[in-house]
Amino acid sequence: MLFAALFSYPDPAGDARGDGGYVLPTRPAISADAVDLREFRAESLGKAAQARLLQGTGKTSGGMRFSVGLGRIENPWGLPSGFSAGVTDIFVKSPLGTIRTLGNLGLNVRGAGGWQYHVRVTGAGATLEGLPVEQTTGQNQKPVPMAAPSVQIEGTTLVIDTVIPAGQYAYWVTSSVYSPLSADGILRPSTGTDTSALQVGRAGAPAPVDVLAAPDDMAAYTLATLAPVGETRDSRTLLLTGVGGVGLLLTIVATVLVWRRRNL
Repeated sequence: MLFAALFSYPDPAGDARGDGGYVLPTRPAISADAVDLREFRAESLGKAAQARLLQGTGKTSGGMRFSVGLGRIENPWGLPSGFSAGVTDIFVKSPLGTIRTLGNLGLNVRGAGGWQYHVRVTGAGATLEGLPVEQTTGQNQKPVPMAAPSVQIEGTTLVIDTVIPAGQYAYWVTSSVYSPLSADGILRPSTGTDTSALQVGRAGAPAPVDVLAAPDDMAAYTLATLAPVGETRDSRTLLLTGVGGVGLLLTIVATVLVWRRRNL
C-alpha cells in the first residue's frame, strides 16, 4: 500500500452557486461542475512520493497528499497545466494552528482554534504557506512560504502533494473562480451584470462559490464563517503528554518510597 488514508469527506453535487444566487461568468464560459467540490481526501505520502517531493528540501520523511474531486476539469484560459476554471484553497487545522481568517476569501473560522498551513492551487501554479511553531503563540502571527506543492490531474481530481508533516488534521476547503487578471488569481464577486463577472446579489459576499461543508450548513454565506471538517491530532502533543505522565508517575513512586523509608 503506497498511501495511508487518513481522512475522506464527500461534498454534495450541484451546489457551486454560493448562497444559491451566484451567477458564473460566461466570458470565458465556466460550467458549475468545473468549480463544484465533490470529494476531499487526505493521505500521508508513500516513500516514493516523499522522495520526489522532499528532494532538495533537507527533509527525509513526512508529507501529505490531498485529493480534491471536482465535477469536471475545464481549461477556459488555455493554461499549460490543463485546468484553469477554479482556485482551490485548503486550510489545515492543527492543535498549533491559530490563524482565524481564511486568507482573503471573505470567510472566518467557526469554532475554536485556527489554521497552521494554507495550500492554494490554480492552473497557473500552487503555493504553500505555514505558521512556524515558534509563532503559534503570541501576537503578529505571520505564515511563511514553504516548498511549493506538486499538482497532477487524475480524471476529475486534483492530486496535490505537499511537505506538510504527516498527521491527522482538520480542514477548511473552498473553491473559487479563477481569473488571471487579479493579483491572487481569484475572481471576486460583483453586483454588476458584466458577463465576465461573478455576479452576486449583495456586496461583500464571500469569494468561494463552493465550500466543503454539510449539505444544510449555509453559514459560510449567511455569517461568513466556515466550520472545519475532520479531527486534529498532533504527535508532538501526545508525546509531551506521555512524557508528562511518566514524570508524574516517577514522582509518585519516589514519594511513596520516601514515605516507606521514614515509616519503617
